[in-house]
Amino acid sequence: MALKFKNTFTRTLEEFKPIDDNKVRMYTCGPTVYNFAHIGNFRAYMFEDLLRRYLKYKGYEVNQVMNLTDIDDKTIRDSQAEGVSLKEFTDKYIKAFFEDLDTLGIERAEQYPAATDHIPEMVDMIKKLLANDLAYEVDGNYYFKIQSFEPYGKLANLDMSGLKAGARVASDEYEKDSASDFALWKAWEEQDGDVFWETEIGKGRPGWHIECSAMSMKFLGNHFDIHTGGIDNMFPHHENEIAQSEGATGEKFVNYWLHCEYLIVEGRKMSKSMGNFYTLRQILEKDYPGVAVRYLLLATHYRQQLNFTFSGLDAARAALERYTDFISNLESYEGGDDSGGAATEAIDKAAAGFETALDDDLNISGALGVVFDYIRDINRLRAENKLSLSEKEKALELIKRFDSVLNLTYQTESGDLDAEVDDLIAQRTEARKNKDFARADEIRDQLTAMGIILEDTAQGVKWKRKL
Repeated sequence: MALKFKNTFTRTLEEFKPIDDNKVRMYTCGPTVYNFAHIGNFRAYMFEDLLRRYLKYKGYEVNQVMNLTDIDDKTIRDSQAEGVSLKEFTDKYIKAFFEDLDTLGIERAEQYPAATDHIPEMVDMIKKLLANDLAYEVDGNYYFKIQSFEPYGKLANLDMSGLKAGARVASDEYEKDSASDFALWKAWEEQDGDVFWETEIGKGRPGWHIECSAMSMKFLGNHFDIHTGGIDNMFPHHENEIAQSEGATGEKFVNYWLHCEYLIVEGRKMSKSMGNFYTLRQILEKDYPGVAVRYLLLATHYRQQLNFTFSGLDAARAALERYTDFISNLESYEGGDDSGGAATEAIDKAAAGFETALDDDLNISGALGVVFDYIRDINRLRAENKLSLSEKEKALELIKRFDSVLNLTYQTESGDLDAEVDDLIAQRTEARKNKDFARADEIRDQLTAMGIILEDTAQGVKWKRKL
């Protein structure tokens, strides 16, 4: 079965065909670094991680670019409120963003361009739009003339018939009914303080939308394969990206547009006023591990609304325990009788089912269903001692191949902790050998406090981290 995606632009399920053989060029909208990223942001980044990992699973070479928006209305406003420079302010949140990516096991993109590092490219694009009569200047501000770009509104399926000619909007973000000429460049105003650039088109700073167009085309070319983001970015941001990019180059901008749906919390829109707004860090403070958050964010199809609940996190933790225990128990299994073909049948069925599900527009719920059916089938053979050593190795190879996509076994702790745990277990074993059971219990309690669970087996002591 061929890999297919629901292309937002065409509203159809399309077979994926990259522009350059097995190479995929992909742009994903990254964070505006004015605060810690919230779980709604990470819903989009998790979908993009699944997409990236599955493309690699299929044998594609992926070149992914994710922008860092470090200049816009919000970063200027909040840096000034704190009384620090724009760079000092945004650097703090850029560092936190990468720490959060690691906490969730999200694989790094090839490029993370920051907007403030690419002002010349943005100015060049604005000059091209001026030359193509798609932009105009008013008091040092430059706007895109959307009525001069005939395809405008096609991505978001807008009705442009009621558009008022010459209506302008200067704010970086605006409502869905504001189909207006949008700001490409904003002339410096006193309220901007020291945030400005002296350029050929004047003193000022870029609008938000031009940033992604300029940076995506710098690193991926004028025409590339995939552009992703949350559904909230479809209009105006992505609509404006298409207009700017195609208006400047005359070439098609992107072949496949993929958008993920909103995240809600406990059945309601996430909102600070409702008390259900969470950053990733606030979730972790409630004693949930990053991998449980990863599982919950991953397990719902990207085009379905995701209801984030704490009972869902508890269920994710239970599913993860089953998943990791399966791998651990299989690794320590010493082999039994040959299954007579049953193991091979289960392995082949799971391998085909996993790929069939994800080929269908990243049907992750179907893929996870295949994985847990596979765990059940192999566990049954192992319990019946009908799994040879060679079959065990093949079964392990497949689950680890699945995990290259799911990434549910990653650890963010350092190797130093592993060494400390091993040392304490050795001390406990020695204490038990010497019948010093009080000391052995003391060490077990110490390990429990560290989040380590011990299991005494005939083959020795096994340990795992509490999920």
